[in-house]
Amino acid sequence: MSHRTFSTTVFIFTLTAVLGTGCVSGPRTFHASSGRTETVLCSMSSGQEGCTDGPEIVQGKPNQFFDGVGWVLGIPHKLILWNRRVDNHNVQPETLSDVSTFAQVNQLDGVCVRVNQYAPLDEWDRLRGNKRVSPGWRYTLGTLSLVGYTLIPGRLFGGDQYNPYTDSVYVYSDVPALAMEATAYAKDVRTRRYPGTYAAVNQLPIVSIWHETVNTQDTLAYLKSNGTVQEQKDGLKILHPNYGAEVGTAINSGSVMPLAFAVVGHITGRVEASRLPTAETGAVRLSTNEADSEHSIRTVNHENDATER
Repeated sequence: MSHRTFSTTVFIFTLTAVLGTGCVSGPRTFHASSGRTETVLCSMSSGQEGCTDGPEIVQGKPNQFFDGVGWVLGIPHKLILWNRRVDNHNVQPETLSDVSTFAQVNQLDGVCVRVNQYAPLDEWDRLRGNKRVSPGWRYTLGTLSLVGYTLIPGRLFGGDQYNPYTDSVYVYSDVPALAMEATAYAKDVRTRRYPGTYAAVNQLPIVSIWHETVNTQDTLAYLKSNGTVQEQKDGLKILHPNYGAEVGTAINSGSVMPLAFAVVGHITGRVEASRLPTAETGAVRLSTNEADSEHSIRTVNHENDATER
């Protein structure tokens, strides 16, 4: 057996072992009760006291041309994850509510979730204002990340992800589990003593598997604690192949490894999903009562995307 073949085999078995276990790395803070969270709707200039803290959800204005181009450009990702809602640039209120709840219950104050929005100027402002990450990292790797965000906009090319240098989550898929997994990286970064260094190290080849493992397992644990059986199944079926694709990309993005590892993830995800009961057995939906919460969610329909001017 060649060294390359051996390495590939080891990673496939590692992928299966990691996703097949119930262990979760990193901190978790979940609270569940019956009902569904209601979001607090505020405008950017409202000045309401209840809208000064907590996550901010900013949604771009629909644009038939750009969203259509983005849908076409997202076809390869749709095929890899075998889900037509991936990078569809048409995020529904249910997905918006789920990611809002995830961010709120994990107390991600100040994080900005940009839903199908292109806002480079706002992101540059957030880069300068993100005091959690040291200036050395923000004005080097953070600047490079925003150059990429500006020149290769996710509004066209998709890719749900978190930018630790601006503390922003970018969501382009109508898939709650993918949006939550990206947001889980924000939670992960905030638990680190040196968040900028942690984020920088996780941009290295192979090492990026570290945070992908933490974020994927954290999201699956969240769904297990708070989601319905169907939501758990949907999460397993999308997060396993997504994790596999990320592992393959970390090893060699220019090969067939992302696709091959995604196939392994599809298999493990469906096997795990098949082990869940077919009916609801006391599962509850997460609810955060506004009266009892110290955190508010701002949801803004942003009317001035740079792509729409």
